[in-house]
Amino acid sequence: MLPEDRLDQILRRFEFLEAKLGAGATPEELARLAREYAELKPVAAEIAAWRGLGAELAAAEAMIEDPEFRPLAEEEAARLRAMMPQAAARLRRALLPRDAADARPAIVEIRPGTGGEEAALFAADLLRMYQRFAEAQGWRFQLLEFAATELGGVREAVARIEGEGVYARLKFESGVHRVQRVPQTEAGGRIHTSAATVAVLPEAEEVEVVIDPAEIRIDTMRASGAGGQHVNTTDSAVRITHLPTGIVVTASEKSQHQNRAAAMAVLRARLYDRARARATAERAAERKGQVGSGDRSERIRTYNFPQGRVTDHRINLTLYRLPEVLAGDLGALLDALAAADEAARLAEAEA
Repeated sequence: MLPEDRLDQILRRFEFLEAKLGAGATPEELARLAREYAELKPVAAEIAAWRGLGAELAAAEAMIEDPEFRPLAEEEAARLRAMMPQAAARLRRALLPRDAADARPAIVEIRPGTGGEEAALFAADLLRMYQRFAEAQGWRFQLLEFAATELGGVREAVARIEGEGVYARLKFESGVHRVQRVPQTEAGGRIHTSAATVAVLPEAEEVEVVIDPAEIRIDTMRASGAGGQHVNTTDSAVRITHLPTGIVVTASEKSQHQNRAAAMAVLRARLYDRARARATAERAAERKGQVGSGDRSERIRTYNFPQGRVTDHRINLTLYRLPEVLAGDLGALLDALAAADEAARLAEAEA
């Protein structure tokens, strides 16, 4: 049975938000109310559809008592009963708790793991993959930090991606991505296995993560591009060290002022992510069958070049579309991960 009292509470809140938005508010309050309204609107629509279907079924069943309308009413009641399970399933999905961070921009960090230069080259492939995917979605992709190797690999890359539902779409990408291929540096043609680590963090707002200026050290340094090219002759790069946690963030893509703002945004995201991870770990009943824990040490996906396949180990999904995936066509993978996560949460809610 669906919780009717909870449905009433949601509808009352939705009507309150609708009235409040029409009455006017400060820009800050308006933005907050509009976000909540947008989140509740599809839920309210599913509640209306569910209750409307129930009312139609009750009317049809009442008409069965009338001999004149019984055959038609029985046919209509049977049709409506068949529709009820699908409507209930849609409503249950709509009622699943939303991650408060889903609508936020994301900070994506990519670093090579085991495999030396080949791992750095693979990290560069992943960076291009996410950039192309972001561009295809119409999202804004902003590189905050980039350090290259001599052969064009990536020592470290940090990007901010902004757009509709960015974190919700990318959050399952956190973890270890493994590649199996013949490296450019391999003369014997042997297949090597290398890895790169991806961290996807929701961007935090200043009011959520308050950083005490006394707890950070800010250093400026000379920025330089890949292979020593495009050397910036001013000390524009910024490194921020958060003393209590030891987190170090650098930004070297823009002016010193912009780099400082970018580095602070990344630091807030990392501290916010820590707090979220701690809260998740402290929950008494951690969800079983969860699609990935977000642990950076978890191997989540293998990109096998000889076989042209991509395998996501969390959901046992294999696609023989490696070139397309690396070109930014991540839709099938991300859809499958979101569906698996939804199914796990539905199973938990109904247990």
